[in-house]
Amino acid sequence: QVQLVESGGGLVQAGGSLRLSCAASGRTFNRYAMGWFRQAPGKEREFVATINWSGGSTYYTDSVKGRFTITRDNGKNTVYLQMNSLKPEDTAVYYCVASRKYALGSPKRWGEYDYWGQGTQVTVSS
Repeated sequence: QVQLVESGGGLVQAGGSLRLSCAASGRTFNRYAMGWFRQAPGKEREFVATINWSGGSTYYTDSVKGRFTITRDNGKNTVYLQMNSLKPEDTAVYYCVASRKYALGSPKRWGEYDYWGQGTQVTVSS
């Protein structure tokens, strides 16, 4: 069982930056691919970014490429999402997710993940 706790959300003006963190419980963090999804009001949940077990492979949805960076620190059981040049359309609840089965790859579908956190709100004002 893995528990994920997100932090770092908040209110920021367009063009600003935020760094989300996700702390994972357990001693097997480095056996999981980690990722971030987001869901805006009235919209479907969408994939944002993923990182494999070692941190050597990352993948992003097109709308955040060049602006967001996903990293992980296996020694601290934590995954991060650095978000720069934020836009109002980035406003959403952001969820941290963990996948054991796809640890070596780049899972992009919600169903490929085994665990998720409670979410953290990111609001970007124009």
